[in-house]
Amino acid sequence: MTAEKIFQWQMTELNKPFQLAQIDSPELNEGDVLVKIAGCGVCHTDISFWHHGVQTKHALPLTLGHEISGTVVAGDKNWIGKNVIIPAVLPCGECDLCKNDRSNICRNQLMPGNDFHGGFASHIKVPSKFLCPVPDKVLENYSLAELSVIADAISTPYQVVKKSELVAGDFAIVIGVGGVGIYGAQIAKIFGAKVLALDLSDEKLAIAKQNGIDATLNIKGLDSKTIKEKVKEIAKELKAPKVGWKIFEISGTKPGQDLAFNLITFASTLSIVGFTMDKLEVRLSNLMAFDAKLIGTWGCKPELYPEVVELVANGKLKIDQFVQTFPMSQINEVFANTLEHKYTKRSVLVPDFK
Repeated sequence: MTAEKIFQWQMTELNKPFQLAQIDSPELNEGDVLVKIAGCGVCHTDISFWHHGVQTKHALPLTLGHEISGTVVAGDKNWIGKNVIIPAVLPCGECDLCKNDRSNICRNQLMPGNDFHGGFASHIKVPSKFLCPVPDKVLENYSLAELSVIADAISTPYQVVKKSELVAGDFAIVIGVGGVGIYGAQIAKIFGAKVLALDLSDEKLAIAKQNGIDATLNIKGLDSKTIKEKVKEIAKELKAPKVGWKIFEISGTKPGQDLAFNLITFASTLSIVGFTMDKLEVRLSNLMAFDAKLIGTWGCKPELYPEVVELVANGKLKIDQFVQTFPMSQINEVFANTLEHKYTKRSVLVPDFK
């Protein structure tokens, strides 16, 4: 067991500042490890827990954060000293869902920052079973802290692109190219699609264009009918298919989800990635009439993490332009600014405990 002091930034009440606490070193059971945290990304889900009243499974006080990278410092000797990414969803590996390739929705799953204390801390205790090793070659181009975004912001869209059955030559429409959507757009492009990015921000759309996305459209102030007509025009310009569109809703907003559903055409697949508490009224018969599919996604099964790391390692998927790091002591300021949409990049908090 490490003799290092362990600190956590704990959520004690809804909408209240996080409080710094020092805790005793946790007892490690067989198969557990203690990870010294390098970085933890700030996710929309964390904001939902902290501000929007989404219930955590663990009672407060609770340390949030599920987008974590770090170095194993205690526990299973086979892992000590290794740099790792901790999956945002930790399955049991034994249930029917796990055995049928659906480990991301394992009913016995544990999520850092929800089921137990998460990554806005100096250290975290986790099972070692599904840790994803970080090869040294990745660290030649990125800091370990920056790689924390793989645990959710990158792996989640990676899984949903695979689930959508997207193939080379498909027309992919990504709604919302912020901290998660920009990776979804890149991944669809890597898979060979012709990609259209939709957003309300010219700045985000410009970044998407600079990173190889085929076309962009600012949809601010446009109704769904007008947007769909413009999308058809862009598809024609790109010589993309008129049917079978792969639509990815990543904005996590009611207008975004409404638009996504209205973009469905023949043989489309609509994937819902973004989360909102808002309810939507839709005509499900559209799915029947267009013989379309509507799918969801929850996190990413740990089995896919090495594939994502490899995309980063070989330079196909870029990270550094879309990540900004902050000292973890600025957590309250960062959360407030994130809530007010002041950042265009994914925020990663780096421990600076004294």
